[in-house]
Amino acid sequence: MMGFAVSDELLGTVAPIVVYWLYSGIYVALSSLESYRLHSKVEEEEKNLVSKSSVVKGVLVQQVVQAVVAILLFTVTGSDVEADKAQQFSLLVLARQFVTAMIVLDTWQYFMHRYMHHNKFLYKHIHSQHHRLIVPYAYGALYNHPVEGLLLDTVGGALSFLVSGMSPRTSIFFFSFATIKTVDDHCGLWLPGNLFHMVFKNNSAYHDIHHQLYGTKYNFSQPFFVMWDRILGTYMPYSLEKREDGGFEARPTKEFKDD
Repeated sequence: MMGFAVSDELLGTVAPIVVYWLYSGIYVALSSLESYRLHSKVEEEEKNLVSKSSVVKGVLVQQVVQAVVAILLFTVTGSDVEADKAQQFSLLVLARQFVTAMIVLDTWQYFMHRYMHHNKFLYKHIHSQHHRLIVPYAYGALYNHPVEGLLLDTVGGALSFLVSGMSPRTSIFFFSFATIKTVDDHCGLWLPGNLFHMVFKNNSAYHDIHHQLYGTKYNFSQPFFVMWDRILGTYMPYSLEKREDGGFEARPTKEFKDD
């Protein structure tokens, strides 16, 4: 009886999509815990400017585009696949590839993201779509204009794959990890024991500041580190305060003026 084998390339294309919806589903279930929310459910309904059905449709469009680009990328680099498989597994090599990919992705997304805020045309016609979610939630993490999804996430992911030199098999784990991190950043929850919050300064509260009207010129970094915000003066520190009606609120801790 013949077994059914799934290629690394197919898994590298499909796994991040599956992970996105599975992980988002976990946060949807946890969002009923009002004591861990950064905004109440009432705020989410009142402040957001787009329906949840539109968000789901927008995310699915972006994921289709990402899947197509991933297939093309694996096809173009296919000549290297056998060589990659022949390489001896090394934790040191894997760690180097992960760190390199994280830095490349962060660098690309910081500068593209910041430019989309400062260019009035790009913000109005493209990036403002993502900011219709003033109160972000997990499955809205990839709710972007298709052009933004292509430029920030798809191109950024392709660059991190190529520059790091990772194999399709390694990319399964890296892009699944990056997807989980992006969902976590937009989940709108501050959960005790969350390893992402312990390891990364760039977390759900940090990104929540950016989604609020006073923070749209700060905290552009995503999805891993905050180094570019700190280096280039766009870092907005915050404190996490308990709300009287339950849950938490991320509040800026420095004076600032709108330009």
